[in-house]
Amino acid sequence: MIWLSEKIEFPDYKTANKDGVIALGGDLTPERLIHAYQQGIFPWYSENEPIVWYCPPKRMVLFPKELKISKSMQQVLRKSEFIITENEAFEEVIFHCKNTARKDGFGTWITDEMEQAYIELHKQGYAKSIEIWLPDIDYRGVNCDKKVLVAGLYGIEIGSVFCGESMFTKVSNASKLAFIYLVQSNLYKLIDCQVYNDYLASLGAREISRNEFLNILIY
Repeated sequence: MIWLSEKIEFPDYKTANKDGVIALGGDLTPERLIHAYQQGIFPWYSENEPIVWYCPPKRMVLFPKELKISKSMQQVLRKSEFIITENEAFEEVIFHCKNTARKDGFGTWITDEMEQAYIELHKQGYAKSIEIWLPDIDYRGVNCDKKVLVAGLYGIEIGSVFCGESMFTKVSNASKLAFIYLVQSNLYKLIDCQVYNDYLASLGAREISRNEFLNILIY
């Protein structure tokens, strides 16, 4: 396995192992992160471990035209009780993605170092968040001027590809709403979901080969 040096470069994706690990080490500077995403590579590791860089042989993606919206979600969309914003609370979104308990029982993979790195990418205009809010209700049951963050997602924009990183929700279906809003914005030809999971598959995401993904990303 190749350990990265201070030079911002990655080995050829063909050198990745069967799990998609292509390199170890390096840093999370904005320059290295953007270079990595441009090559279809992303970091994924745990606290107190070296940075692990992945370029998996199969990539979970969603083509906007293949988005699936269930009947129950169509009802949620029609009710319009949620407030949707972009880049209004990036730091709050990544904080909740990092600290919200997961149903699968696994701890967060967003380390303190990663949190700060993506906040810096956001400040430089590369990272984007979608926020879902509900109006705050006072003790009389009346809507206040304030709103409460209940869900969100964040990721990196690489040309016309959105590389999704993480999402969270405190209210049923709210994170799906953020994802649907992102897909239907018509800003991206592809949503990169990185690795397979049933949640995204239910929304229409599917696996494609690494070569197909890189051809879309790079060209």
